[in-house]
Amino acid sequence: MSKIINAILLVLFILLFIYVSPPSPEFPKPPSDFVQSGEPADVETPLRRGYYTNLTRGEVIAHYEKEFNQGFNVYTPRLNYPPEDAPLLIRDQTKSTFLEEIVHPLRESIYINGFEPKTEEYAQYYKGIRYNQKIIVRYVPSSMWIRIFAVTGSIVSAYFLIKEYKYAKKGN
Repeated sequence: MSKIINAILLVLFILLFIYVSPPSPEFPKPPSDFVQSGEPADVETPLRRGYYTNLTRGEVIAHYEKEFNQGFNVYTPRLNYPPEDAPLLIRDQTKSTFLEEIVHPLRESIYINGFEPKTEEYAQYYKGIRYNQKIIVRYVPSSMWIRIFAVTGSIVSAYFLIKEYKYAKKGN
């Protein structure tokens, strides 16, 4: 029985190692009708981009989910955050009506923040054109070597924990 469990654990660890080994994908491409913002806050880092669009929230999220998951045939969870978290997760002074995260577990994430103004006072204009919303996309990649180190550390720790558990079980 012990050999079967060891074989199953070995296969799981190999699959996990294969999953975390590829490099992070590139920043997802926006839909063709997005207009990229040139505002200083939207171009200060290559890992965060601002766009103006007339698409709905559902269309924006569906596009980025498809774009971000190219090449991945695994489940990618979507996390929904309260808009109040946008200054912490996106950038200080960020206006928000929705904030979602698409995650490749143990790998990288992409945050999608949208601001859909409810009053004309906050209407989104860029170069004289009115848009229904402004989207800010923040990409959070991870280092392949850190992922491999973390998985290797987990495997070694699991090995010693299992070994200690067997020793303790035998002693009782």
